[in-house]
Amino acid sequence: MDFLWPIKWVVEALLVSFHSLWSFLGFNGNDGLTWVLSIIGLVLVIRAALIPLFVKQIKGQRNMVLAQPELAALQKRYKGKTDQESRQKMATEQMEIYKRTGSNPLSSCLPLLVQMPIFSSLFFVLSDAQHGKFIAGGWLNTELADSFAKATFFGAPLHETFLSETATLEVKIMAAVMIVVMTATQFITQRQIIAKNQNPASVQNTQYMQTQKIMLWIFPIIFAISGISFPLGVMWYWLASNFWTMGQQFVVIRSMPTEGSKAWHDRQARLAKRGKLTPETQAIEDAEAASRQRVQPVGKRGKKRK
Repeated sequence: MDFLWPIKWVVEALLVSFHSLWSFLGFNGNDGLTWVLSIIGLVLVIRAALIPLFVKQIKGQRNMVLAQPELAALQKRYKGKTDQESRQKMATEQMEIYKRTGSNPLSSCLPLLVQMPIFSSLFFVLSDAQHGKFIAGGWLNTELADSFAKATFFGAPLHETFLSETATLEVKIMAAVMIVVMTATQFITQRQIIAKNQNPASVQNTQYMQTQKIMLWIFPIIFAISGISFPLGVMWYWLASNFWTMGQQFVVIRSMPTEGSKAWHDRQARLAKRGKLTPETQAIEDAEAASRQRVQPVGKRGKKRK
């Protein structure tokens, strides 16, 4: 049984609905532009539905920043201890910190992980349409599937890949350009998080910061390697989704930056320039920031030292 059937059904429904909309507005239903616009419409709906998950991701990332001092102290306490018991204790205490602070080290990967079944479904829908296969109860009939399979955009068939034996020069050029743009947008998105939305005092030289730097290079490499094997239709989804992510990240960093980050100081300067950062509003923001800081418990040893 195809476990992606429900997702493929939704993908087909959205794709065909937008194709019908563009055709109704006067676009040629068999033209590649119409199908590309339909794929972009699919992106808009999917990414809009993922906004709550993105908000959860932002909260998780900020909580990770707040948890960094505790995690750094934990690593320092267990530094050099390689026995199994110490490792288990460290892992248990680390999970307690994650649970208490509401942080998640994988929060930045959640939107991408959720979209992977959608990428796969679009890939199989395009592949099935090319070979005349249809899912039971699906939206793509014979005529639409044939149109989708034969559609070309600037002379490049949407079902072709960079590595396919029948790929023309137009396909290779378009695929290469899209791979470069996808890689660049992914790099810029991750770079602006590190450069503008991190509090240096909280994450400098921490494992979290090292992970962010690794992701800065890993994700673009993944896009570059996998892009050559994806059909152009799937790559259009991926590219449009990347632009959405980059724009969404820019808006969030500008309007809701992490306290103490470069973006936060820039926002404070903008508010002060507009006369909106009064002493009262500054006091409110400082109180809200202080309330988010966890009060460290004082143990028996700490009391004795006092």
